[in-house]
Amino acid sequence: MLTNKQTKYLRTEAMSMPSIFQVGKDGVSKNQINMIDDALEANELIKFSVLKTCISPIREVALDINSGTKSEIVQVIGRTIVLFRASKKNIYQLPKDSK
Repeated sequence: MLTNKQTKYLRTEAMSMPSIFQVGKDGVSKNQINMIDDALEANELIKFSVLKTCISPIREVALDINSGTKSEIVQVIGRTIVLFRASKKNIYQLPKDSK
């Protein structure tokens, strides 16, 4: 589970990233989940967009991919979804909460 500080950091990092996947009218397929899973392993943080032709609600698409890839939803804004999952590469050094 990401803390508020970590989520804010990841949202900032995702701002300048391009969307690397699109979900279209057919919704989320098993093959698409596998490709997103591979992208998460390679990049840790990915951004993708949901096209207007998609009949599923955006939140539902995010939750389907989230559960299929065991990732964290960083942000759902408009038709864009940002996901994070730590990998062995440790690309992003998440900030620690100071208590």
